[in-house]
Amino acid sequence: MSQYIIGIDLGGTNLKIGLFNTAYTVLEKRVISTATFKTRRDLVNGFVQAVGDIAQQRRIRRNDILGIGIGLPGPVNFEKGIVYSLTNIRGWRDVPLKRILEQKLKIPVFIDNDAKVMSLAEAERGAARGFHHAVCITLGTGVGGGIINNGYLYRGFNNAAGEIGHMPLSVAGDRCNCGGTGCLETFVGNNRIQQDVRRVFGKNVPLEEVSALARKGNRKAREVWNRVGTYLGVAVAAIVNLLNPDCVVIGGGVANAGSVLIDRVKAVVKTRAMKVQAANVKIFKAKLGSDAGLIGSAILVIRGVRS
Repeated sequence: MSQYIIGIDLGGTNLKIGLFNTAYTVLEKRVISTATFKTRRDLVNGFVQAVGDIAQQRRIRRNDILGIGIGLPGPVNFEKGIVYSLTNIRGWRDVPLKRILEQKLKIPVFIDNDAKVMSLAEAERGAARGFHHAVCITLGTGVGGGIINNGYLYRGFNNAAGEIGHMPLSVAGDRCNCGGTGCLETFVGNNRIQQDVRRVFGKNVPLEEVSALARKGNRKAREVWNRVGTYLGVAVAAIVNLLNPDCVVIGGGVANAGSVLIDRVKAVVKTRAMKVQAANVKIFKAKLGSDAGLIGSAILVIRGVRS
């Protein structure tokens, strides 16, 4: 009987690989810089190598692996196993990744958008547990989202729903990596926040330090996070009006700013969303932290095998 699951979380910055048992306990975790992989072939081979290394070092037979789940930063067709594109990683267009990896590894593979995978994790085991209509947003190099409807992911007609980071916030604005203009990601993605930090502080300051300074009341640091929280709050207000969720979960590295960011989002939603929709919606920081993508990838396997 298969005892193990391998979860893979690909981000614009890091590739994370985790070995789980079927109770979602992390048995081993590795992190590799995404910059290590220069081409699409490099990245595919990186997946294969990572799985092979874990199996060999843990002395696990491939028959003992129930499946491999992968969260990817871009629109994905879950049913067909096709990666439409990776917004912040070049060289990917309509790639049948599931088929490629299954041929190489002889293990079932399930792929989905990374934010959807994070949403699964938060809905089943994290901050959105017990809620029925949740929207999860992940903030990092890119900005993504997932929509939970009665415990299930809403995927949309082409399995590409949930691209919250590419909601246009402005008719004009900066050009986005997705090809659009004025997307939410261009206002609250890591690159834009770091530009603001340089503008406000006159130098580069790590976002972790900016968060710590804001919690201590530093005016400049609070200015940075208030701006991010305002734009994010406007986007969340639109989501609340449109989808009427009972909770919104905000995760990803940027969410580590904590209450200085979340409280600003709540304040903006209170003033900008319609009263009926805003009255009962709860807005939380994600609970599972940096492991959410890996845990969600493991959940993806269990749900895929059972379906």
